[in-house]
Amino acid sequence: MTKISKVFENNEKWIAEKLAIDENFFKNLSKGQKPEFLYIGCSDSRVTAEDLMGVKPGEVFIHRNIANLVNNIDLNVMSVLNYAVRHLKVKHIVVCGHYNCGGIKAAMIPEDFGILNSWLRNIRDVYRLHKEELNNMEDETERYNRLVELNVQEQCVNLIKTAAVQQAYKERGLLVHGWVFDIHTGRLIDLKIDFPKILEGIMEIYKLY
Repeated sequence: MTKISKVFENNEKWIAEKLAIDENFFKNLSKGQKPEFLYIGCSDSRVTAEDLMGVKPGEVFIHRNIANLVNNIDLNVMSVLNYAVRHLKVKHIVVCGHYNCGGIKAAMIPEDFGILNSWLRNIRDVYRLHKEELNNMEDETERYNRLVELNVQEQCVNLIKTAAVQQAYKERGLLVHGWVFDIHTGRLIDLKIDFPKILEGIMEIYKLY
């Protein structure tokens, strides 16, 4: 049996399992969505939001790209963000990175990656901002994991710079969270980022609302 055929066989099993539990599962699913979370994660095939969060269909609005970037000139992520915040009215936005991220590792290597260069440069900019801290780490794995965490932090800051997030925070208390998935243990780690401290010196520049 081909892999594609197996996918459709799995789909039929999944349908049967859902209907066995709730005969109205798909009828209710088709009525619409009211997710409380927007999840921005990495495209890595090992890191699936629904599995690691233990959530059901309809509970999380998801965007994934290489190294979970929030780039203000990326119309894809900006469109997802605005739809989730202004139309779906999500209550939480999560940026979730993961250890052993190939995008982060590539950005640490002085090598030409062709079309990926412009994407990886966003991560290299994070490295530049935190160069002193990172270069003082002798252990390469420790430095690699720390850049994963700092990249999540900077992408959260990029979210807070947007008008949609600022407005939703002021009007209904929207919260931004930075997480890392430890691929070695399966655990989600809340980085507990101190946003007020980080934004203290820059928010006067980025305040839009």
